Amino acid sequence: MIPEPENTPDGPRYVGRTLPRPDDEVVDQGAGFDLTTLVSRRAMFSIAGLGVGAAALADCSAVTAADASPSATASATPLSTPRPTATPTPTPTVSYALPAAEIPDETAGPYPGDGSNGPDVLEQSGIVRSDLRSSIGGGTTAEGAPLQFTLRITDMANGDAPFAGVAVYAWHCNAQGEYSMYSSGIENETYLRGVQVTDADGQVTFTSIVPACYSGRWPHIHFEVYPSVDTITDSANAIATSQIAMPESMLASVYALPAYDGSTRNLSQITLASDNVFGDDGGALQVATVTGDATNGYTAMLVARVDTTTAPTGGSAPGGGGPGGR
Repeated sequence: MIPEPENTPDGPRYVGRTLPRPDDEVVDQGAGFDLTTLVSRRAMFSIAGLGVGAAALADCSAVTAADASPSATASATPLSTPRPTATPTPTPTVSYALPAAEIPDETAGPYPGDGSNGPDVLEQSGIVRSDLRSSIGGGTTAEGAPLQFTLRITDMANGDAPFAGVAVYAWHCNAQGEYSMYSSGIENETYLRGVQVTDADGQVTFTSIVPACYSGRWPHIHFEVYPSVDTITDSANAIATSQIAMPESMLASVYALPAYDGSTRNLSQITLASDNVFGDDGGALQVATVTGDATNGYTAMLVARVDTTTAPTGGSAPGGGGPGGR
């Protein structure tokens, strides 16, 4: 039921509001009066609440729709920023202290096998190899304590840069102190001899055995350095000839092995200082750095500085035969 207007000194009022058309019925006061008067404060709050709820519902509906739609989810979810690809940490290059001077020039001894005194293994096609233990093309395999030795050649004329691309010929005696190609009974063997070409770091690595100690010499490995592998067929092309000395700390264990019978006795009669090759300075520039043991094998390393601006003074000595040479 619609309440009746109330007469006041200021004129008729309806629900406390002045009638804009006092002579007309309440229902004829106009749309503005109707909306303001007929809608109560509670109704306004209800409408406002409905608006907020509707808005919230609309938001919930939008989220629900987005969740239900893979494409909506994909578009609504911001793309993750790609993680920068980690730059691999370069493997550090192993550095070695430079020796104080050029590797000493030494004799190649009477058993070089480089053609300077007869036998020439450097003419054979299989000479470029890293494993020296077997003869080229088959034959006998040298037995003894395993040894892997590395020579790092530096170019003194070029600021001691790694001497890449040079050829290194290495050779040494077997566990009985004998040299292939020379010693009695193994003249047709070529084991414990081989050539490698230095890599970008100036290095070559050979797999071999620990050499014996024969009478009159400290245990050693011979090597020659050539300008390239194409020049090894003439020993006169060698730009350096020297020897690697085995450190005393490893020898007692090695020479206790049955294969090295006689080496312990021979070693007791020689020192680095009394050796006719290393005696000048006790092998200061030629003793290899060695790790390992007689059972599992040894790893040896020597840095050899080569100066191509000076004429090499080492080389082959005449002669041949069995153990006892230089």
